[in-house]
Order: sequence, then C-alpha cells, then structure tokens
Amino acid sequence: MSPSTDLSSRLQAAISLAQQVQQHPEARLAFEEIVGDIRRESPLAAELLEQLWKEYLASQRSSLFWEQLSQVEKTLSDRMSESHIQLKQNYLRLVQEQ
Repeated sequence: MSPSTDLSSRLQAAISLAQQVQQHPEARLAFEEIVGDIRRESPLAAELLEQLWKEYLASQRSSLFWEQLSQVEKTLSDRMSESHIQLKQNYLRLVQEQ
C-alpha cells in the first residue's frame, strides 16, 4: 500500500468518525495523527488541511443543529394540526347541539 493510499484511507476513516458529533474527539485524535505525518513533509499543506477540517466539523455541527430544529418544527406543526382538528370537531359538535 502506498503512503498516499494509506493517508487517504486514514483521512477517510477520520471523516467517517466525524460524521457523528459524539465521535468528534476520536475523529480529532485520528486527524491529529494524519496532520502530524503531513506536517513533516509540508507544513503549509498541514495548515491548510487543518483549516478544512475545522470547516468540515463546523458544517457537521451546523447540519445536525438544523436537522434537530427541523424535527422540532415538524413536531410543533403536527401538534398544531391535531389541536386544530380537535377544535374543529368541538365546534361542529357545539353547532349540532344548538
């Protein structure tokens, strides 16, 4: 296995770990090992990779936040719909009783 293939597979493994926010500490450790190896050959490439990594983690967190917010909005909308249906049924019963 060539060094670039090994590096690529290690980076892919770190990215896979980072897809779950709970695993970010493990992903960070794996990534730090990769950056350490790259830094020996090219400090500038290591710095750029670190910046990309930080942006990737931020986008993962943002995605999770918006996903959770969307779920809250859906739940709220469902409850409002149920409440509206209940109110409408109550109104129809009231009108029928009169």
